Amino acid sequence: MNIAIFTPGQNPYSETFIQAHKRYLKDQVFYYYGAKGRIRLEGSNSLVSKAKQWQYRINRKLHRYPYSYINEQAVLASLKSHAIDIILVEYGTHAYHLQNLLRKSGLPVVVHYHGYDASVTETIKKCNAYKAVFDLASRVVAVSQMMEQMLLNLGCPREKLIYNVYGPQPEFETVNPRFVNKQFIGIGRFTDKKAPYYTIMAFNKVASQQPDAKLLLAGDGVLLNVCQNLVKQYGLETQVQFLGVITPEVYRDLLSESLAFVQHSITATNGDMEGTPLAVLEASVAGLPVISTYHAGIPDVILHGKTGLLCAEHDVAAMAQNMLQLLEDVALAKQLGAAGKQYILEHFSLERHIGVLQETLEAVAKVC
Repeated sequence: MNIAIFTPGQNPYSETFIQAHKRYLKDQVFYYYGAKGRIRLEGSNSLVSKAKQWQYRINRKLHRYPYSYINEQAVLASLKSHAIDIILVEYGTHAYHLQNLLRKSGLPVVVHYHGYDASVTETIKKCNAYKAVFDLASRVVAVSQMMEQMLLNLGCPREKLIYNVYGPQPEFETVNPRFVNKQFIGIGRFTDKKAPYYTIMAFNKVASQQPDAKLLLAGDGVLLNVCQNLVKQYGLETQVQFLGVITPEVYRDLLSESLAFVQHSITATNGDMEGTPLAVLEASVAGLPVISTYHAGIPDVILHGKTGLLCAEHDVAAMAQNMLQLLEDVALAKQLGAAGKQYILEHFSLERHIGVLQETLEAVAKVC
């Protein structure tokens, strides 16, 4: 089976779940990246020959087609030349913008939603509630139970929906947490739905009682400067460190020496929500307890009081108390972390995630 993956960008650092699809799906994977009209095929200098390109340009001028016609025809020719059997589209928004191309291909399509594409109110409105996407897709993948319900509410037929949570990269299974530092680690984009300022506010309460505790935050984003200013306002410059974008290797090293993973996810005012945060899965399978919120897919994979400690969105005081509880009881942190590792390995491994996706693609391709 030849699989074509369509994604808006080539290698965004925060989209390791898409890279996992490219890396671990069986058979031959062809990776098409870029927005409508600017799609390219990874590993290829051109989708078609120069002669074909000139042919498409002439046709466009003769018939006054939109400029995107050239790229669309090239993509369709490329799909045919590589004998593609099925298309996997990452993000519902991308499927919506490519709907004409997808229909013209005549190939079966599986659409994989990830988070904002199923939750941001204005995005859903601009995509006409995904009616066209649900119609053309043979299957639709949701990564949390809440997302599954949201897609059902939008009108996705239940028989097309597949619930399939991400799986962490297997390298995180090898982490051996030592619980040697009074240190919390968080990683992710500094965006509204991850609310890093709430994590800092909670840590400020912790620091007043545990002045030798530390908070490490990795990543970047529009709220980074706001968070840096908040740390200055609280006088926490020696206890809170901003690490910028770090590699998975550095992240695993930090997990091995930290006490817990922290992330205060919320529903943003525009409706933006997480799917199931991959960093949460990675920390849990590494053996660290997760301190987070009852948000989106997080309670699907973190069990309060068993593999981590959760609180309501916006409840800074409760998050601070959860952090203090583990600082004061390292044995509990170890217990939660060990249980979390086992739980993720049994129910949410990458092997399971890829297996479900692979079976879905094969079943759809076979029927079509």
